[in-house]
Amino acid sequence: MKVIADIAVVPIGVGVSLSRYVAMCERVFREFGLEPVLHANGTNVEGEWDVVMAALKRCHEVLHEAGAPRISTNVRLSTRVDREQTMEDKIRSVREKLGRARPSASGH
Repeated sequence: MKVIADIAVVPIGVGVSLSRYVAMCERVFREFGLEPVLHANGTNVEGEWDVVMAALKRCHEVLHEAGAPRISTNVRLSTRVDREQTMEDKIRSVREKLGRARPSASGH
């Protein structure tokens, strides 16, 4: 089953700057053949359920190996069985309703 996941992995006990750990997880997602889309509060990925979950597990393993004593992860999952839909499909649909196909130069 295909899944679209919004994932926020938060290592605890490593200080206030988390970008190093975010980059580690981004690499893991890529190693699993996923194409992560980073946003300000997490990462979106899409793929087969088992691949996404295995990548998320590996993220935790890598961050623990890097010294994070605790990790809190928030995940939102979306699946469909009536038709296939990608993250880009969902974004395009909203942009079409806004009357534009691409984001403006300011990103808004």
